Amino acid sequence: MNRPLFQSDIQDFNTLAQDAYIYALPLVILETFRRRRMSFGGMHKVRHTRKLLSHKSRQITTPNNDTLYSDFWLDLRRGPARIRIPGPGERYFSLMMLDYYTNNFCVPGTRTTGTEPVEFTLVGPESSTEGLTGEVVRAPTNMVFALARILVDGPEDLEAAHAVQDAIELEAPEHDNVEGDWILRDAPWDAFFAEANRLIRINRPPLTDLNLLRRIAPLGIGPDQTFDPTAFTAEEAEAIASGVRLAAERLARIQTSMAKGGRGWVWPRRNLGVYGQDYFMRAVVAVGGLGALPLEEASYLRTGGERDQPLDGRRLWRMRFPPGGELPCDAFWSLSMYEPTPDGEFFFVRNELDRFSIGDRTPGLKRNADGSLDIWISADNPGPEREANWLPAPPGPFHLFLRAYLPRTELLEKHVAVPHPEPYQQ
Repeated sequence: MNRPLFQSDIQDFNTLAQDAYIYALPLVILETFRRRRMSFGGMHKVRHTRKLLSHKSRQITTPNNDTLYSDFWLDLRRGPARIRIPGPGERYFSLMMLDYYTNNFCVPGTRTTGTEPVEFTLVGPESSTEGLTGEVVRAPTNMVFALARILVDGPEDLEAAHAVQDAIELEAPEHDNVEGDWILRDAPWDAFFAEANRLIRINRPPLTDLNLLRRIAPLGIGPDQTFDPTAFTAEEAEAIASGVRLAAERLARIQTSMAKGGRGWVWPRRNLGVYGQDYFMRAVVAVGGLGALPLEEASYLRTGGERDQPLDGRRLWRMRFPPGGELPCDAFWSLSMYEPTPDGEFFFVRNELDRFSIGDRTPGLKRNADGSLDIWISADNPGPEREANWLPAPPGPFHLFLRAYLPRTELLEKHVAVPHPEPYQQ
């Protein structure tokens, strides 16, 4: 480990460990997800999820039930990758490309590249572009996660959506897919930081992180550092371990608070998906919503803003959109039901309709005579007159996520009154 010119005291090591854990956590979470995905196919290969996700889908928190997913992972140290995405026509399509700090750096698709096919070459941050032709995109990090979302209008639309998936093409160098054991985010401090520093050395941070990197340098963490846990005294090691625990507990409190919920809406922060130096928010999203799109692509609202009336599926709730008051967006909107886990993750709930979301494309949705729209929320079926507009809930606490794809300016700037779920008295 390269010691800095100054000597940190024990309290410094505790504080620095907290900062370093928050900073590095998204890399470790993303790498853990990558290792798990490798069991379904190796690096540099496109994998398709052919069915809409359900209550059985537990690989990634807050899944959606509106789109099919296709994904691939790249190690651009091996060389450039040639990517071709289809022309989806009127169907919503996006290819989120995430650097290893979980920032969206490029999202080709309906909003940005239009309805026609697009082909481009993706290169690493230090790779030469000599000899390459056509569109070239430079990735900020050597490792990249790409995730396509393809809109599906119900089971009868799956075949056509599959054709869009199959039209995604990837040409990349061979990869041997040799993998070791992965490290979880609750690993001991020495194992966690060893893995974090390995990933930081592979994926050099941006210049704008230099202030933080200089601050945590006494830990031996950084793109030019060699992390050596044996270089610390017993007191220093305990201070570092304590700092990691405190940082993890701080994140857990946030996640637990989110899981408690309430009927009010929490609006997303403007830097969702492109975090800059907001390291804490980046870590929170990595734990509870890994792979969130930037707001111009999709606006996410979640319940939890008002705790006076916790949401519980043993009651009947109604959300009433006034006439002309549904979410302004240029693609689609949907309301998804999730059951929170104790550690702040969110997953779909098994129910008799196999319905995990409801929105403007739900078949048979009934609007009132004046054009308003009632959505009924409960664990028990609210009856045949309301079933078409029923979003089944668990018989206990639940969370709602309201997504609007390609949101209009008035929604992004919060000039829209979004109705709260209200308890309904029969």
